[in-house]
Amino acid sequence: MLVQPLLFMLRPAVRPISQFGRNVYSMFSIANEKLGSNGKKPFTVFVEGNIGSGKTTFLNHFQKFDDICLLTEPVEKWRNCGGVNLLDLMYKEPHRWAMPFQTYVTLTMLGMHTCQTDKSVKLMERSLFSARNCFVESMLASGSLHSGMYNVLQEWYDFICCNIHIQADLIVYLQTSPEVVYERMKERARSEESCVPLEYLKELHELHENWLIHGASPRPAPVLVLNADLDLNTIGTEYKRSETSILKPILIENTNQHAILTSPAKRAKTEF
Repeated sequence: MLVQPLLFMLRPAVRPISQFGRNVYSMFSIANEKLGSNGKKPFTVFVEGNIGSGKTTFLNHFQKFDDICLLTEPVEKWRNCGGVNLLDLMYKEPHRWAMPFQTYVTLTMLGMHTCQTDKSVKLMERSLFSARNCFVESMLASGSLHSGMYNVLQEWYDFICCNIHIQADLIVYLQTSPEVVYERMKERARSEESCVPLEYLKELHELHENWLIHGASPRPAPVLVLNADLDLNTIGTEYKRSETSILKPILIENTNQHAILTSPAKRAKTEF
């Protein structure tokens, strides 16, 4: 009489695929699709920098251009993963939550990398590369990540880089000093960041410098360095300085279209 209930208990429950599973399946199903739906690879730019370096403000500067796909860091997903604020937990209990948080960061950032667009330019706030070379390294150095956890994450990054095409054409590094971003962080007053000390920002600064300036870790694309210590009244000039590099494919495409649409006879007339 007890055999049947016992077998029932041992039988694995059939559960619907979670949103996490659907996301992973979707990403891997398009892993080898290197082209957008228009048959072209978008010119992909990563906007990198410390916490509070002005990445979102930088992206907002480019909202006026129609042919740019803007992808902001998925902070709201980190704040609400099925109703759980992973970002807050990671800051409050890093030894317990650094690993699951960084795993979810990998998934959500991979979603941004594989996001298809018909736009000529894709402008992304941060990337998997800064997650790996800056934030994971910081977690290991602080002891938040056990070496075994670190090794698991490294295996994930190696697998992704070997099996999934991650387009990278330019990195814009918003270079700041830790003291400036510390003041900005206090002013914006995100509840999760209330416990972040200046020392942590100094450590992240050094990791960004080692990666993007000194080349301690491989850089997937050329780096354009901007002075992001400037205040909002003057930083627009720095943002404008980057426009030519970022809009280059759009300018080239428009020039080519103009050349095709204008007949040789018309061009000869305009030259005189």
